Amino acid sequence: MGATIKHINIKGIDVPVVFEQDKSLPILNLQLVFANSGYIQDNKNSGLASISAKLLNEGTKKIGSTRFAEKLENSAISLQSNIGFETFVIELSSLKDVHEKALVLLKDLLKDPNYDKKVLEKIKTLQKGSLKRKENDYDYIASQNLKKILFKDSALENPSLGTEESLSKINLSDVKKFLTNALDINNLIIVVGGDFEYDEIISKIKKSLKVLNADSKNSSKEIKTVSQTQIKEIKKDTQQAYIYFGSPFNIDVKDQNVYMAKVASFILGGSGFGSRLMEEIRVKRGLAYSAYGYISMNKTYSYFTGYLQTKLESADEAKSLVETLVEEFVKNGVTKEELDSAKKFLLGSEPLRTETLSQRLNRAFTLFYRGLPQDYNKKELEKIESLKLEDLNNYIKSHKEINKLSFSIVRR
Repeated sequence: MGATIKHINIKGIDVPVVFEQDKSLPILNLQLVFANSGYIQDNKNSGLASISAKLLNEGTKKIGSTRFAEKLENSAISLQSNIGFETFVIELSSLKDVHEKALVLLKDLLKDPNYDKKVLEKIKTLQKGSLKRKENDYDYIASQNLKKILFKDSALENPSLGTEESLSKINLSDVKKFLTNALDINNLIIVVGGDFEYDEIISKIKKSLKVLNADSKNSSKEIKTVSQTQIKEIKKDTQQAYIYFGSPFNIDVKDQNVYMAKVASFILGGSGFGSRLMEEIRVKRGLAYSAYGYISMNKTYSYFTGYLQTKLESADEAKSLVETLVEEFVKNGVTKEELDSAKKFLLGSEPLRTETLSQRLNRAFTLFYRGLPQDYNKKELEKIESLKLEDLNNYIKSHKEINKLSFSIVRR
């Protein structure tokens, strides 16, 4: 039947609901998505959103993390919080038989988070330990340094996990303030599916959510990718080079030509061994162990990015080849064979993207979140199927900003 978009009123606020009934399994699948409430709201407290989500995974103040976890485990209920750049998400799943207990536990958690100094210090210690281990994760280092180049002076410049210094400064009042502002009904989008009638399940969810505040709405603004090309190198005792690269790609998620950007991205670097980057850099020249690139399109930002892992002695040649390949891609476009191959894959793999309830709900949410109609994907596939080579190549040529490549490299 597919997902539908409805609205319910909670404390005078119309809250969007993405709903799909699925009778194939007796389950409840619920996500509370709080928009503009991810680490985009960290401000100067880098890592605050991540720490706050982890604290919400520590049960209630009344019974503590261990007993709360036992209650979940005894009924095979999953209740987890996580963050993205733009969103703070609370996920709840259970069998239908215990969904009422699951919703009561959700209500308890929202009403009484485990605001305890010892719990916070434990979380911070574990997060600092994770950051310590990442000192030898050269993919992480190269990736973070690239973001510092591309998104300078914006929220995306800072790592979602924070830094040891920023984590040390976070206190309990910071977490309370963050969660109070984030978990507000004004920011809420409900995503729910399972073996339920809409009215039946939504009335129960509504009872659990009345404990939330309805005071203010978080906002966001567009983040521009830095167009000035830069190279940042870090020397480490490594046996290979880690090369991350990126550049502006100016597009809005509601742009009518997004489908062409997807096809171009697939051909340039997103299709594995069939992509230009992989074929030219690894297959033909053997310069890299892996080579990928793609156009990332989000509500608040968009850019082209990719990465290579090469032998130390091949790093410079591989880097130069990336610049040449991207330049040639913009100048000459793609071949008919590449377009036909991309069409075949993108059209043929579509059923795999909507096999599960979770996949369908996530797609329906993404479309709603981006302000797109629910039949958007169907129409997009029709556009891809009828896409002409000349139109695609003209589109690619219009995005010369992709040539303004910056590089973040870790090597010896």
